[in-house]
Amino acid sequence: MNKKNYVAVAILAIGLAACNRGPVFNVEGEISGADDKVLYMEHSSMNGVVKLDSVKLDNDGKFHFSEERPEAPDFYRLRIDDKVINFVVDSTETVEIKSDYQTFSSEYTVSGSESNIKIKELSLLQAELQEKVNGLNNSGMPVGLVKDSLSRMVTSYKNDVKRNYIYKEPDKASSYFALFQQLNGFMIFDPFSDKEDVKCFAAVATSLNHRYPHADRSRNLYNMVIKGMKNTRTPQAKPIEIPADMVSETSIIDIPLKNINGEIKHLTDYKGKVVLIDFTAYATPNSGTRTLALRELYNRYSSQGLVIYQVSLDTDEHFWKTACDNLPWVCVRDPQGPYSTYAKVYGVSSLPTAFLVNKNNELVLRLDEKSDLEAEIKKLL
Repeated sequence: MNKKNYVAVAILAIGLAACNRGPVFNVEGEISGADDKVLYMEHSSMNGVVKLDSVKLDNDGKFHFSEERPEAPDFYRLRIDDKVINFVVDSTETVEIKSDYQTFSSEYTVSGSESNIKIKELSLLQAELQEKVNGLNNSGMPVGLVKDSLSRMVTSYKNDVKRNYIYKEPDKASSYFALFQQLNGFMIFDPFSDKEDVKCFAAVATSLNHRYPHADRSRNLYNMVIKGMKNTRTPQAKPIEIPADMVSETSIIDIPLKNINGEIKHLTDYKGKVVLIDFTAYATPNSGTRTLALRELYNRYSSQGLVIYQVSLDTDEHFWKTACDNLPWVCVRDPQGPYSTYAKVYGVSSLPTAFLVNKNNELVLRLDEKSDLEAEIKKLL
């Protein structure tokens, strides 16, 4: 094939590919102060972030991306280095974004969709919350005070987002976006064990399912709501029956649960050590802060005989394994989740809840917000 024919065939192939391509959407604009930086266009899919395209910016900062339009609203992002701008593609054909490299994620302008303006507002609110939490973590305050302050911050944030975004406009893509915001890598709204949060997911799922019944996000959100409703349904009151093999010769009741490697770890195996029993769920908003506090205690006192026996009530096993993969202490999970027999036996009514066991395997203290955890551990070592 001569060169002329080759070029003709190549042009024809490109033309045929364009004909076979469905309707498209465009993302364009300019990023100032980003000479020679690479701008990435990425799809925030349900299975993770997928790179779609990229461009090296010139000194004028102008860019243009074109991708096949999704059948239902879907989420995308622009990224330079670790700076991100999230946006949704719904009914609009063109999304225009302008920003500066230094303030890329915070002071950008977006046009072409009302939902994207709301997504910007939510992103800035979440960034502000994360900054406050980071300040708390570095404040040096006692763990109890940090926990209390964090709880109030998260509750206030959730109430604000529920009132002004989710319940106000449950049919908007921005409300879906709000449901999946994260703090310290964990979801702020808990779709599986918080009854009030499940209602938020249900409100958006109902609207989404009505407009896009066959979309993957609609089906996934619906399944999450069904699972959350099942998990948070108030069970019929039953007397607690303690299996005989849970009762040890000492004052504590044994907890034989599996770690991430499938090995059964008995609570009673640690006689001669001071044990901090910690009932938790890694999916809760304050889990990251608590993990940091426990890590400091463990690093300081494990060599002196402190053992942390952490019982997870997370409903998602894969999420639990990922969350505790690098933790140095004993991490086990109760597959019964919120309906854990062990949690009931120990009188756990909220998370996190912790206890201290002395070297004789005797339960000596139930910790609360006023407890000086470090001082209590030092007394027993």
